[in-house]
Amino acid sequence: MSLAEDAARAGLHKVGGRPPLGHYLSDVWRRREFVYSLARFRIEAENGRNRLGMGWVVLKPLINAGVYGTIFGILLGSNARPAHFVEFLIIGVFMFEFFSTCFTTGSKSITSNAALVQSLSFPRMALPLALVTQRLLQFVPMVVIMLVIVTAFGTVPKPAWLLLVPLVVLFTVFNAGLTLITARLTVHFRDLTQLLPFISRFFFYTSGVFFSVEKRFQEHPTVLKIADFQPIHEFMSLGRGLLLDGTYYAVKAEYWLYSGVWAVGTLIIGVLFFWAAEERYGRTD
Repeated sequence: MSLAEDAARAGLHKVGGRPPLGHYLSDVWRRREFVYSLARFRIEAENGRNRLGMGWVVLKPLINAGVYGTIFGILLGSNARPAHFVEFLIIGVFMFEFFSTCFTTGSKSITSNAALVQSLSFPRMALPLALVTQRLLQFVPMVVIMLVIVTAFGTVPKPAWLLLVPLVVLFTVFNAGLTLITARLTVHFRDLTQLLPFISRFFFYTSGVFFSVEKRFQEHPTVLKIADFQPIHEFMSLGRGLLLDGTYYAVKAEYWLYSGVWAVGTLIIGVLFFWAAEERYGRTD
């Protein structure tokens, strides 16, 4: 009998071993308070030393929106700018901020916590999920500011705004799945952290954050067809369609289906991909 078999008969289990998926996910769920507490701690740590504290959670994307609006508003010209340009830009910048922070900083959720991973036994998936939870908690006040700005520019609140809740849920699920994928990839390929900002920038310029894809490429149906399957563009289009008036921003019903498939599919792939390497996190060999 081998040493491993003898240990198993004695009820001993391999430290850091990968448990069955069902047990693993149950263990992650039992650590949900840890995930939430870690997310809150990180928010306080990020802003605690700043005089404005949590104010920077909203101020930073607002400043970004102001810079982009000034520069690209002038470059685009009045004829190329979409209707409700200020609200259009705010929604795009705020939603993209949620995606990009999950995508780039989430990739380091394992590598930047090596000491924690090596010293304590817990499901490593808790770390990237804590990062996504942190970004979600920071995104919620952005949504409130979005609603205030849209209302201030003359849009009357309507029942359709309640659909922002399932939209945020789908967007969070999508970001969580993507974060799990990048978190594992950077464990194996550390140089990927240098490339992710460029990939994020690619999504920024192809998602229609500061310009209308539909208006810019209205004479290029192939480009519009490709844009229909670009997930970030879908989520932002849904957000703008729910909040802004006018047939120009009418919500495409199929976007709900597409974004749902993206969210659920990415999460399933992310969970399986991350769980498959559970034993390797924290190892130095």
